[in-house]
Amino acid sequence: MKMKSLLYSAVVLSGATLALALPPTGRGKELGIKEQVAIEAQHQARVQLAILLDTSGSMDGLIEQAKTQLWSIVNTFINARQGGKAPFVEVALYEYGNQGLNGETHWIRQIQPLTRDLDRISEDLFSLKTNGGSEFCGAVISRAVGDLQWDSSPKTYKAIFVAGNEPFTQGPVDPESACREAIKNGVIVNTIHCGPEQVGISTGWKTGPLLADGKYLVIDHNKAVVHVDAPQDKEIIKWNARLNETYVPIGRTGARRLEVQKEQDNLAEGARGNALQARVQTKASVNYWNGNWDLVDACTSKEFDWKKVKVEDLPEEMRAMSDKERKAYIEEKREERKTCHEKIKALAEAREEYVKEKLREMGEGEEDTLNAVMVQTVRQQASGKGYTFEKD
Repeated sequence: MKMKSLLYSAVVLSGATLALALPPTGRGKELGIKEQVAIEAQHQARVQLAILLDTSGSMDGLIEQAKTQLWSIVNTFINARQGGKAPFVEVALYEYGNQGLNGETHWIRQIQPLTRDLDRISEDLFSLKTNGGSEFCGAVISRAVGDLQWDSSPKTYKAIFVAGNEPFTQGPVDPESACREAIKNGVIVNTIHCGPEQVGISTGWKTGPLLADGKYLVIDHNKAVVHVDAPQDKEIIKWNARLNETYVPIGRTGARRLEVQKEQDNLAEGARGNALQARVQTKASVNYWNGNWDLVDACTSKEFDWKKVKVEDLPEEMRAMSDKERKAYIEEKREERKTCHEKIKALAEAREEYVKEKLREMGEGEEDTLNAVMVQTVRQQASGKGYTFEKD
């Protein structure tokens, strides 16, 4: 049975610049929002995670876990601090081992570079399909190390997570050399074997991370994530709907991304496994940023220039407004968003405690799922970079 490799999440924390996914139209540049946007909050901490998923065979269970648990993994950093500052999260996503890809590139595709646009990551995860092929772990690790714009600061937590079940040593690129190259660039490599622990060890999955300061992890990729209904759920959904109303799209791209936002809400709700609740919690944090299409987020950049916003790119209700009225309108939306964030955070914290208790009563755990092994690992490794976590 061939397998998929896991997802790689990137959380970027630093005081440099943050790479952003811009609309295809390039409208972000016209507004003064460059591909490398200076983080205003005075040298924010940075975390970068890359997820490499094997999509070669019957790895549908792994993809389901990734779709369901992406948000929980990102939420690990909501209460994190480095030097007293909250980190930003960037995630990159690759698939490999799929025979529908190009053999000349060793059956590897970069789905998304490091980005804060988590809706795009979610959208891509829900679109992944499996197909038999050859899985070359060394090649995909090498691609991720070389392709991505890794932050140069030694304080930044940078990690690759690669998941699969075929031998780690397959392919034209030596995986040990790829792992050595990664850690030379300050990028930790973690491997996730989807299958028995000893099988993974015997097929090379443990050697790579030992060379790159990483961890060898094992999961049951076919395990269904337990869903718990909680008394806070209706209120969380209500406040999420109000939160969505605070987004002000820029042009056609913004209108489409607003649709995608709601589509991803619906997909998360359909995925069960508490995915929607975790997604809404992410949306109420600094890790959900959409300044490349939303005026409320865009206005927080010092490079934003109202003079470069074309009237036809504004929502209809703003077109007849004066400049002063437009600024006041956006400020109202920002204040409403803050209120939604506060309400959702409180509800999410109460829900988390309720779910923990229910899982204890049910005798259920998620120790061998993607979320559990990644959350534990990123906490341990980020702590070594000076990140602290309010909740243990």
